[in-house]
Amino acid sequence: MINPYAIRNVNALQVLDSRGDPTVEVVVETVGGGIGRAIAPAGASRGRYEAVELRDGDASRFKGRSVLKAVSNVINYIAPAIQGMDVRRQREVDKIMVQLDGTPDKSRLGANAILATSLAIAKAAADTAKTPLFQHLGGINARTLPIPMLNIINGGAHAGNELAVQEFMIVPVGFDTFSDAIRAAVEIYKELKSILKSKYGASAVNVGDEGGYAPPMKYVREAIEALRTAIKNCGYDAEKEVRISLDAAASQFYDEDKKVYKVDGGTLTEDKLIEYWKSLAEEYNILSIEDPFHEESFDAYAQLRRELKNSVIVVGDDLTVTNVSRLATALKYHSVSGVIVKPNQVGTLSEALDFISMSKANGIHTIISHRSGESEDSTIAHIAVAVNGPFIKTGAPARGERTAKYNELLRIEKYLGGEATYASKVLII
Repeated sequence: MINPYAIRNVNALQVLDSRGDPTVEVVVETVGGGIGRAIAPAGASRGRYEAVELRDGDASRFKGRSVLKAVSNVINYIAPAIQGMDVRRQREVDKIMVQLDGTPDKSRLGANAILATSLAIAKAAADTAKTPLFQHLGGINARTLPIPMLNIINGGAHAGNELAVQEFMIVPVGFDTFSDAIRAAVEIYKELKSILKSKYGASAVNVGDEGGYAPPMKYVREAIEALRTAIKNCGYDAEKEVRISLDAAASQFYDEDKKVYKVDGGTLTEDKLIEYWKSLAEEYNILSIEDPFHEESFDAYAQLRRELKNSVIVVGDDLTVTNVSRLATALKYHSVSGVIVKPNQVGTLSEALDFISMSKANGIHTIISHRSGESEDSTIAHIAVAVNGPFIKTGAPARGERTAKYNELLRIEKYLGGEATYASKVLII
């Protein structure tokens, strides 16, 4: 008997991401006519423990950034190994790719090659079944739309200003639906543009990699105050309706030799940085702080959590890199109350889902996240709904590669109709 879910063909192509860098696209076709197409994203601010993104290093092509080796690995190694397999057997397919690679960091075949294939497998299975991807992954209980965390002021590695903190986010928690939350976010984003243009001039509203503005700011409080002004000018409550979150990406401004952090034009020891985050959290009712310390400082994360008495979600990204062993260490130290989930940090969908399951089983909030180098691929929107949120982080409500995710969530909300729930209605923050 012919299995319509059997893999008929796997192909790959070098395409472009949102920064104009090459990346890997994989297309999986099934015997039953299903097609899954997925594109691997790429990060600018990366943790040292992430799975390896394979690039050619040929200076004559895309300044060394081409991914033809990764594309070739899909066609010559991965495709023959999974040909004929059932796309519904996601874990089995992922396991074969991991074994085929044979390295702890997926550096042989490339995490970009493996991830694009892994996501394409899931999408091919859903398409063959004529089922939305979020329901294929999460079943009938997948109905919660995530709370978006929108990076609307960029600093750090995402911008050319003097802000140490990488992302200043608005988080619309006080709304009944995802569509209402996005509307409020767009209104605030537009108001912020007017504020920045008036204060700093037209160049201040140029946008960074993730669609957020990159004004000529130096001080963290300066950026937070701008966000609060925009929120209030739009008639929203900055304490209850639209909260503020930070992604410090502290590894990027940590001096390993001197053991200090460079913030606001000065330097802070770890103890002083704890006090700094504590003062910001209390002053501005901060919802979450991501990567507040460098990626080895499990103790400092834990100390910050104790100091804040769990009033702020302390989030690991570079600390945990969507890796269950790193998460296990963070749990041992009580380092985090939230984690970023980036499938390309670990390299396969099933490993990312295992990380999510482990996080949720231990009461840790999951934030499904994009990368700064993105594409029109909207898979993470489906993953966020499949696991019932509670958060998604995919940039400002601008630039096509960011709005692709928000638009897909709006489509999912409409598809679910009366079954749809907004995460803030079921989450105690």
